[in-house]
Amino acid sequence: MLTLITLEFLKLLGSRSARLALLVCFVLPLLWAFAPRLEVLMKVAVVSGWQIPAISIGIAVQFLIPLFIAVTVAEMIGTEVSQGTLAPLLLRPVERTTVIASKLIVALSYPVLLISITVIGSLLAGIPRGFGEFAGGTGMGPGLFVGVGTLTSNAALAEVLRGSLLAAVMLMPIAALALLFGVLLLNTAAAALATFAALNLMRLLVVFPDTIQRVLLTSHLNLYAQQTDITQPLILLIIYTVGFGLMAVFAFDRRDV
Repeated sequence: MLTLITLEFLKLLGSRSARLALLVCFVLPLLWAFAPRLEVLMKVAVVSGWQIPAISIGIAVQFLIPLFIAVTVAEMIGTEVSQGTLAPLLLRPVERTTVIASKLIVALSYPVLLISITVIGSLLAGIPRGFGEFAGGTGMGPGLFVGVGTLTSNAALAEVLRGSLLAAVMLMPIAALALLFGVLLLNTAAAALATFAALNLMRLLVVFPDTIQRVLLTSHLNLYAQQTDITQPLILLIIYTVGFGLMAVFAFDRRDV
């Protein structure tokens, strides 16, 4: 199992889409941090480097990072099918469940990697603004960017770490969904489009009552900045992740590849 996970990680990091996604996630915060109209866009003065991660994540998780996840995770199945490397793997004395479980573990770790690279790029971009004590908020804590008073460096770091972890968790269902569509469709482009179409369809359901909106995956893509009780949204996202993951395992075990 560990060997398969390592192999999947190497294949993931070796894919062009993953390397491009990591590069973009690292570079874009540098551009946003020095954008001349950034403060007009955010409607608040950016006074600390601790605020850049929230800006970067807030912009990227609405479209860019889900797109990267959909494409790269779909490739984990689609590319192997198109290259003819998946079928020979299944002929080896390795259970299908082990194969797809290793892919699922790597797929779920991909959002963590993208968020981590985004935060690293953001903190580098925030060096000119400094990381000392400041009046305001990180965008991931009480009061968001306005804050509730003076924030120390340690408190700001804690808020950034908490928000980054929540951002990674809230993107994991998208990775599991992309893997599910990859198994069902066996084609990278089709699986990526299906994943993105499903997310956009959920966004269109905002016209439905609040009771329906609360259970939609896309209604919780701001979890990283929420300050109310996050228990229910977190449980819902975990249910989505586990559900999509189990369906992918079940479908792969019965799919003719």
